[in-house]
Amino acid sequence: MGGLGEVVGGVGAGVEDARLSEQLHRTLLRFNHSRLAPGFPTEGWRAGVQSETQLRLLEGEYVEAERQRMAAWAAEAPEDADGFIAWFEDLKETGPGQQDPLFPWLATQASLEQMRWFLTQEVAGEAGFDDMVALTQLQLPTQAKLELARNYWDEMGRGREDAMHGPMLAEMAAKLGLKPTDEDTVWEAHALANLLCAFAFNRRYTYLAVGALGIVEETAPGRTACVNEGLKRLGFDMRVRRYYAVHSTLDVKHSETWNREVLRPLVAANPACARPLAEGALLRLSAGAKCFERYRRELGLELKSLS
Repeated sequence: MGGLGEVVGGVGAGVEDARLSEQLHRTLLRFNHSRLAPGFPTEGWRAGVQSETQLRLLEGEYVEAERQRMAAWAAEAPEDADGFIAWFEDLKETGPGQQDPLFPWLATQASLEQMRWFLTQEVAGEAGFDDMVALTQLQLPTQAKLELARNYWDEMGRGREDAMHGPMLAEMAAKLGLKPTDEDTVWEAHALANLLCAFAFNRRYTYLAVGALGIVEETAPGRTACVNEGLKRLGFDMRVRRYYAVHSTLDVKHSETWNREVLRPLVAANPACARPLAEGALLRLSAGAKCFERYRRELGLELKSLS
């Protein structure tokens, strides 16, 4: 594996290079694990800050290269509130990765082994939606902040441990015997988590984070419903399917309130918000589309479609 300088140099020059992309996202994965984990003061904190600075530069180079790729599309987003919401909601049909054939196939044809492989990638790519919302809401205007708070409270099971969304996903993984490791998950799955972490940790990307989280809520119901149907077809009861069953319905409401209480007032108050909100949504959808394409390749769907 090359040094950090090679990765930094390669990000701006060619993010699509598979080797550099894999090295980049496995490096950022380790970085995000460390900066999300509670820690203790140490004598070596200065060296830690210096290392973190280099990794944050690497992260920034990655995000800026991705922003450049989506600049023209994001520039099409209207700057009036009504126009922006219509444009944003249309991404559910026209955005990157939408209507991907992977999900109907999971619902109707995937074997148990194939479903377990897919879910392993899903678990590996989960950044912790509750934590991303908590980081993003800092100093937002009151109306948007309150909606993010309500969203967070739902993620936290409204105060009930057995209804918390994160533990639901962990329970499903445990019941299916899924044990994701860096080695058995594809880098595209880690890129999903790395992107949301980059947005949420860096306040210059606050509105990208809001757009990215909002588009997750808008596009998740259709995909999670397909996964729920696939698990049901394979004979799993609600104890295993609960995470996907909940998100196939609850996220419809979350999307409606996010658009009404967060996106609309932000753009109405400051039209300059429209561009970064659009960038965040498009970048998150693009990262998801890369995942779906890789998953189809790994699962052999590309070959089947040609036969």
